[in-house]
Amino acid sequence: MLFSWLAELCDLPIDLINFLISQCLALLLASFFRSVLHPSKVSAGIRHVICLVLGLFFGYFCFGQQAIHIAGLPAVCYIVIRTQNPQIVQRLVMIVALTYLSCIHLHRQYYYYESYSLDISGPLMIITQKVTSLAFSIHDGFTREQKELTKSQQYHAVQKLPSALEFFSYALHFQGILAGPLVFYRDYVEFIEGYHILKHAPDAPSAMNKSKWSKEIVQEPSPMKSVINKVAASIVCAYIFMKFNTMYSIDTIKEDEFINNTSMAYKFWFAMMATTTSRFKFYHAWIFADAIYNNAGMGFNGYEADGKSKWDLITNINVIGFEFGTNFRDCINSWNLGTNRWLRMIVYERVPKRYGTVLTFALSALWHGFYPGYYITFASGALFVMAARSARRLFRHRFQKSTFVRRFYDILTCFVTRFYMGYATFPFVILGFKASLTLYLKFYMCLHVIALVTIFVLPRFMRGERTARKAVAVAEESPAVKQVTKQAEAMEERNDPLPEMDSDALASVIKKNLEMEARNLEEFLEKKAKGIVELKEDLWQELLSPESELRRRYPDGVTPEGGVDAFIKKEINALNQAVQQATVLPAVLSNGHAK
Repeated sequence: MLFSWLAELCDLPIDLINFLISQCLALLLASFFRSVLHPSKVSAGIRHVICLVLGLFFGYFCFGQQAIHIAGLPAVCYIVIRTQNPQIVQRLVMIVALTYLSCIHLHRQYYYYESYSLDISGPLMIITQKVTSLAFSIHDGFTREQKELTKSQQYHAVQKLPSALEFFSYALHFQGILAGPLVFYRDYVEFIEGYHILKHAPDAPSAMNKSKWSKEIVQEPSPMKSVINKVAASIVCAYIFMKFNTMYSIDTIKEDEFINNTSMAYKFWFAMMATTTSRFKFYHAWIFADAIYNNAGMGFNGYEADGKSKWDLITNINVIGFEFGTNFRDCINSWNLGTNRWLRMIVYERVPKRYGTVLTFALSALWHGFYPGYYITFASGALFVMAARSARRLFRHRFQKSTFVRRFYDILTCFVTRFYMGYATFPFVILGFKASLTLYLKFYMCLHVIALVTIFVLPRFMRGERTARKAVAVAEESPAVKQVTKQAEAMEERNDPLPEMDSDALASVIKKNLEMEARNLEEFLEKKAKGIVELKEDLWQELLSPESELRRRYPDGVTPEGGVDAFIKKEINALNQAVQQATVLPAVLSNGHAK
């Protein structure tokens, strides 16, 4: 209640005032942490202690006695990590963390139904991501072979159990205790120890081996430009939210006057604007939290091609990508990036692909809580993602005749996506089942019906884009080409929960994959051609040598194919043709890939 006077002055809830004050103070302390407590000046242990103590302070300042839970959840999970078999520790930690979090969600839902009051469930959601991702990294590092892991899993694998100080500092550090975003354990430890900068040095291995910090080895880039830009962007987002929240309040959607006495078109418009306005509250919190990390020296992700430093390692939101996405998957891919990385790491990469989408959406819904609005939005989102994929196959190729038509298609799909996004996400904001269903019935579930028709009816009457191309006969028999085709079919058939890219980005990825396959095929054929050349040289020796094995076998000079000389020359000609095909095929494939 220390700042209750400020809450009355600003006409804002006291919990929101405490949150804003804590984040501003964290931003200032982050600069102090980066400069005064630099890894070249103090030990990693001191940095761990400061991060932990400040994190506990901010937790208690914002949540009072509820802060016991931000220590309780990681404490229980740490006991599990230290006492259980690494073969099953990841499952046990996930069960314990989600059970603890679910109890907090149910408590909030019982006492604060359909309320957006700031409570301890927010920090606990981030802590749950941290402890579960760490448990899976420990499982990967202790029980699985490197060849069994994906590149991401290899990078994050932990082969040494963290100490109590390291674990609680990671779970409760002040930079991300209130609003996240998620940072994985390895990235956090490298930040504390100072290797997050050294590993991006031009001579990173020798730099990390010689010394932890040395001006002669690497010059640390400054995050100030990134921090200023992100703080300014967060202030703009906060202003937009405050400006339009009164005009398009989400509470208006629940009112009988709005539901019964407004036109369907106005309901659509208002729902779209209200959900858009609500998102700017999250934009402000996430961008400002990202600035806090950067100001502390964390988030550095190497350099651009022009030498500029990148500070996007733990960025949680791409506002432009979300607001101007041309399909649902584009938007999902730009929203809550930390949670997307977490879901991919602990679910999507570890389950059979056929169940990947369902299990990923299920865990995401459970992690968010038990409000019916969450589940309505996730179910609608899954349906609309599948419908968008079907519509893309049916219509996109019809808008590729010219640059103008392609741009028109992109603008059209952007507007359609905005329309569907407002329709799908308003239950996520109003939370309640009755209010969500009532408004959907006023819409006659029209966009759900269109989505179902797009998935199940239109493909029966319209032909989708043809993806098959003519290829040379020998290419059709190539194992490498068959593998590419198999992978492409698998990607098409599986229900990928992560958002699809725009046409240019997708084309770039496909081009890189095909070029890689072409190189692999070229190497394979080069090895075969080399063997053929060696065989051809042996045959020439057979032809020139009067004491060859073939002449001894047929002393009279007669073979099943005629004379020995004729037989050898015929084999050499066949080998020449094989070498020529092996040489030409990669060029043919490369030309096809370029097209």
